[in-house]
Amino acid sequence: MNQGKRVGIVGAGNVGATVAYSLAMLGSCHEIILRDNKIDVAKGKALDMSQAAAAVRSHTIVSVAEDMSDLSNCDVVVVTAGSPRLPGMSRDDLLMINARITKEVIEGVAKYSPDAIIIMVSNPLDVMTYVALRESGFERSRIIGMAGILDSARMASFIQEKLGYGGGQIRASVMGGHGDDMVPLPRYSTVAGVPLGNLLTDTEINEIVTRTRNGGAEIVGHLKTGSAYYAPARSTTIMVEAILKDTKQIHPCAVFLEGEYGYSGVVSGVPVMLGANGAEKIIEVTLDESEKKMFEGSCNSVRSLIDTLNKNNFFEGE
Repeated sequence: MNQGKRVGIVGAGNVGATVAYSLAMLGSCHEIILRDNKIDVAKGKALDMSQAAAAVRSHTIVSVAEDMSDLSNCDVVVVTAGSPRLPGMSRDDLLMINARITKEVIEGVAKYSPDAIIIMVSNPLDVMTYVALRESGFERSRIIGMAGILDSARMASFIQEKLGYGGGQIRASVMGGHGDDMVPLPRYSTVAGVPLGNLLTDTEINEIVTRTRNGGAEIVGHLKTGSAYYAPARSTTIMVEAILKDTKQIHPCAVFLEGEYGYSGVVSGVPVMLGANGAEKIIEVTLDESEKKMFEGSCNSVRSLIDTLNKNNFFEGE
């Protein structure tokens, strides 16, 4: 299944390195190529991971791209490069810095791995996915943002904590943007098939929803000098595996909408079927009025960031 598969990872910081480590332990691909501005740090991590892979009898090799041209012929490229969100910094503060970084990275990926599926992890996630789509010229199915799997996992973790049981049987559903604009779907969330509303009160569900929305900020508050990376990296790995193994599994991911849910020209988190061709199908679920209103707010929030880029002439010269 993983014969000759190559995964590129741009950004070998905490998230990127943990994605690489997870994939190496799973033996998901033949080669993982790390790309980072700090080449020696990337080399050290690559050696360490290759040795860890040998310890578990995985055949995966972890190497380093000293130049973007070394990141060639990849099946999947994960982009985590960007400035991290520091305490007191909103996702919006990161916009121009990370948009410029994303633009430069995507130019290289499109040139050297023109058939790759790109998974965006850099924040602000939804608009970085939009930038990647614009800069790459790829079809929308090949540019996918990682957020929904992470938000669902956070919500499931908080449900388990609140209930005190059901671990491994919780399916939490979310849509919309990452973070403050997340659209939680308690109606579609279950524990061993039992609807969440049968197990928790509205107040308890609202507490979980609020905590999920602020899940990243809660971790930043504890860490002080960084942000979450274990759960984001594992969520990204799930997406990479679904693509490499062509599983056709449905996961919430950020994609460019072309009329789905009544929106076009904007990126938002929706359930998609992941397979060898990327986001192969967008699943449209029925939303009630309050969910529609939240989803509208989420899309408008992303639109405002896209407008900010346009006002700053970010896409000029294309």
